[in-house]
Amino acid sequence: MKMIFRLVLLIAVVAIGAWLMGFWSPADVMAGRWGSATTTAGTINTGTAGDRLKQFDEQAVRAARKVETFAQEAGLSGKIKSKMALDDLVRARTIGVSTAGGVVTLTGTVRSIAERDQALKLARDTNGVTRVLDHLVVVH
Repeated sequence: MKMIFRLVLLIAVVAIGAWLMGFWSPADVMAGRWGSATTTAGTINTGTAGDRLKQFDEQAVRAARKVETFAQEAGLSGKIKSKMALDDLVRARTIGVSTAGGVVTLTGTVRSIAERDQALKLARDTNGVTRVLDHLVVVH
């Protein structure tokens, strides 16, 4: 009994999610119409339930990849900021770190060329970094 309730609940959640995403409406189902749906990406062929599920799955995979990429980039930036905060030569609060696809950009101000070089070294020596862009300004 518990298993059947969970299955019905899962089907209801998927149906509500599909409806909210604009794939179909309950009126279309009752009338036996599948038609097509328009999204911000354009018209989606929704001829069969199988096509719809495939499209939904593809969108879910794309969304998951975006979330994974964002989390990896944020983690990489966080590692670099942590390394800078633990370094006595670098004032981490004056340096901004942003990451896009393994490319790290450092922005902000530093007090000396030695501090700049150390910040760049800490970023370059972090696993996952492919390139470091230096936009640091030395102020005396």
